[in-house]
Amino acid sequence: MDLKHISETKKVTWIGLVINLSLSGLKLLFGLVGKSNALIADAVHSLSDLVTDFAVLIGVEYWSKPPDDRHPYGHRRIETLVSAAIGIALLLVAVGLAYDALQELSNEVMHQPQWIALCGALLSIFFKEALYRWTASTGKRIKSPALMANAWHHRTDALSSIPVAIAIAAAAFEPQWAFIDPIGAFVVTLFIMHAAWKIIHPALRELIDEGASEGVNQQIADIATAVQGVESVHAIRARRMGTMLHIDLHVMVDPQMSVLHGHQISHDVKRELLEQGPDVADVIIHLEPFKSQQSNLQD
Repeated sequence: MDLKHISETKKVTWIGLVINLSLSGLKLLFGLVGKSNALIADAVHSLSDLVTDFAVLIGVEYWSKPPDDRHPYGHRRIETLVSAAIGIALLLVAVGLAYDALQELSNEVMHQPQWIALCGALLSIFFKEALYRWTASTGKRIKSPALMANAWHHRTDALSSIPVAIAIAAAAFEPQWAFIDPIGAFVVTLFIMHAAWKIIHPALRELIDEGASEGVNQQIADIATAVQGVESVHAIRARRMGTMLHIDLHVMVDPQMSVLHGHQISHDVKRELLEQGPDVADVIIHLEPFKSQQSNLQD
């Protein structure tokens, strides 16, 4: 990640942090004054965004470092760990909010929310959706999974405020419907759990070194075999390191060619994969002598 991308990541995250802090305070205030458990739960959800914002701000200083002697493949796995941590934080927040909502539903007396609480939910929907779009756009452009994970954290806050707004409006309109408010808080947790899984799952797949898909491997094979002098390729292995791929493959060439010629072919294959491949960071090539079917029969 270059200095421009680091600067963009910090800018988006700092602005998100300020907005999260402001919205959390407003929703907590409106929730307390308006007696809405759903809005108070939503305020806690917004506060959890501050943790993920700080995780991105701190993490970017480490995963953007170039490779060194102890980390020859770079530090991009730190970004993956930060993404996983954001997902786990979301999941823990969801569990806590679900517990509080169920506790409220078990109470015999429920407080009727006031209309002022609805203002806090509507403000959250507007600002958090705008923040999601901006953060996601930046994350896609600079190909940062951590920034994309944080963007989804913003969107879950916007989505979770929708059932909160509906629950507050219904409960404020009719006192007998006060039970809808904690139900709205519980619905919030379902959105959060879904978003947490979408963040945690790909991060875990990368951390256990899951290989690239068949489609990606086929794309690698097509690019390599198109290089002049390459007879065949096999044993393709590709794994992700952050947003980038590290590729290991065997290239088969004419056994009669010189070492120098074979080295040039491997250099050409690597160049083509770096230029045309799907976000390739590095390529390791093993040269092997190619044996045609006819020569195999003669042997």
